[in-house]
Amino acid sequence: MNNTPSAENRKQLQELLKKGSTAYSQRNFNVAGQCCQELLQLQPDLVPAHFLVGLVGLETKNNNIAFSAFQSVVKLDNDHVAAWAQLAYLYMKNGKVNLSDHALQEVRRIRTDDPTVLTLIGTTFSMMGEHSLAKSAFGRAYTIDPENIEYMSNLANNLVNHGDTETSEALFKNIIKKRPDSPQIHWSLSQSIRAKDNKHLEKMKKLCKKNQNNQKGQAFYYYAIGKEYEDQQRWSEAFDAFSKGARAARSSNNYDEVNEIKTFEYLTEHFTEQWLANSGPGIAEASPIFVLGQPRSGTTLIERIITSHSDVHSAGELQQFPLTMRRLGNVGTDQRFSPEIYASVKDLDGRLLATKYIQTTGRMRGSAEKFVDKLPTNYLNLPIILKALPNAKIVHLVRNPMDSCFSSYKQLFADAYLHSYDQQEMARHHVRYRNLMQIWRERFPGRFFDISYEETVSDIETNARALIDYLELPWQDECLNFHKQKTAVATASTVQVREPAHTRSIDRWLKYEKQLQPMLEILKKHDLEVEKYSD
Repeated sequence: MNNTPSAENRKQLQELLKKGSTAYSQRNFNVAGQCCQELLQLQPDLVPAHFLVGLVGLETKNNNIAFSAFQSVVKLDNDHVAAWAQLAYLYMKNGKVNLSDHALQEVRRIRTDDPTVLTLIGTTFSMMGEHSLAKSAFGRAYTIDPENIEYMSNLANNLVNHGDTETSEALFKNIIKKRPDSPQIHWSLSQSIRAKDNKHLEKMKKLCKKNQNNQKGQAFYYYAIGKEYEDQQRWSEAFDAFSKGARAARSSNNYDEVNEIKTFEYLTEHFTEQWLANSGPGIAEASPIFVLGQPRSGTTLIERIITSHSDVHSAGELQQFPLTMRRLGNVGTDQRFSPEIYASVKDLDGRLLATKYIQTTGRMRGSAEKFVDKLPTNYLNLPIILKALPNAKIVHLVRNPMDSCFSSYKQLFADAYLHSYDQQEMARHHVRYRNLMQIWRERFPGRFFDISYEETVSDIETNARALIDYLELPWQDECLNFHKQKTAVATASTVQVREPAHTRSIDRWLKYEKQLQPMLEILKKHDLEVEKYSD
């Protein structure tokens, strides 16, 4: 049977495909979808039609349709690099790490210079915590089309993480020149500089008024405005902006506190001393150093002190341990943490976990004897780390609860720490975290090192020496010059850690004590120490 369309049908297919593509570019997704249906009725194996279905599915937030369409594309054309890139991104976004790995392998097999595909690859690598590979992809896209705002933005944000604030600032300003009303770019620019006047701030305030119906845009503008007010020590105005930004961010996120409570309860119930004793051996690998705790608690500062040592490499905020858990547990939930994830790995062979983790960190570990994995939320995975890597060193940051909570509350994160946009939710989360760390302390005594943020910045050398001694490394004076490092810092503290240690952030919350009463009351109710550090 001959399935080749006639000349008349080919003409009809071309016209429908053109109409559907035009409708898609004009964001008329109903018309685009109707065109796709007609195309596939005429020719069910038409690859461009299936790909357009996938794009429409993405834009209409119908992931099932997008998945199905892109999967159909690669079945019909195994060398369709754009469809493989879309699948890699979608799989990663939905927590299906193994499938994302496979799709990326296909992308690398085919190779491409399409900047749209390179951008998807860079975004997927960023989600995996592989920021150097992301930089390469974003850089190639920008080189191919240096006037494209999206490519400029991706590269600029990546360069901030790598410490190249001069180049990133120039890129941000160029984007704003081309597109003045760019909320995320204004926010990124505010994070990479220290405001000395009101010029940029006043511009953002005007733009913020224009974005009253755009909650995401409002969040970016208000957090940027608050940061620049705080740079100028205008505390009341800063808090007003932070609180408005937090409300905007919270209105558009899906924080599930019930799931978080259940996760903490599952960890407490199942990861006991007996569990660890009966878990069997991990592997004797001693190269990893895990630095963990709450975000904005000083984890990056401690990581920079450690990695200033010549025997230690800075691997950054690696996603590899939780991704290894997902890969081996084979749980496809898009939730970052859940009882199901921990149930899936509770009885896994520790040697398998450790071996997979060491393999997947190979590109990021460098050539030094040891490397630092500085993902704050690994405090949830601490028992599993002990099981898999009993010789690994674990460093836990402790900071004044109010400073820790407020530091997160005033920071706009990407897709993490969804509890941080409401004072009471933030405080309740912090109570759960503190309780869990105390449980780990009691169950696994001597297995991790607590270090105080306040004590460290107040007396850097004494605490740095104690830290290096715990890590069983010989002292090197370079550990006091951590701020001179040039390696990537994929964290909200990326600018601050490139300056010497300071005490400016100690008791910062007292500048906002009156406004922070809802947070303060919850912490006090649970007997957490919140007094002034200097007292």
